[in-house]
Amino acid sequence: MSIKNAMTGFFKKLRSLDVSQFTEKKGRFTYLSWAHCVDQLLLADEQATWTHKEPTVYPDNTMMVWCDVHAFGKTMTAYLPVLDFKNAPVKNPNAMQINTAMQRCLAKGISLYGIGLYIFCGEDIPLGSPSEAVQQTFEEQGIEGARALYNKMNEKDRSECLPIIQALIKKSEKK
Repeated sequence: MSIKNAMTGFFKKLRSLDVSQFTEKKGRFTYLSWAHCVDQLLLADEQATWTHKEPTVYPDNTMMVWCDVHAFGKTMTAYLPVLDFKNAPVKNPNAMQINTAMQRCLAKGISLYGIGLYIFCGEDIPLGSPSEAVQQTFEEQGIEGARALYNKMNEKDRSECLPIIQALIKKSEKK
């Protein structure tokens, strides 16, 4: 089996993992703990490793951190600016802010193999059937969230979800 075929198989398996039980909401953002990412990655590939590159400092004194994750015979690189609690870039970050960014970057790098990737797509639920996604989004975010998800769907998925979204709209109008 080629590395590409093996990687595709692992990706399909790992992207279907529901890691929502390990997420935390902070403001309007959902985070997946780096420790849970590492745990899931090492369960799938105990030879996986990662390294952090030297951060890039920009002229305005903000910083970008980098992480290479090597798993399943392939290296993936993630990058992330050092951000504050509002997800705004931090000028002259301190050691704790840099450490936090590095760990978030590690989680992002691991997600490139599929684990929790849906979180970085702005979704709070794993990839499943489109109708389940619309229903779950409605329960978590209300009709506006469900409509936003529906509007992002391709034509086939929208066709499948049309009766569901119509029923949810009627349900929300009755409230």
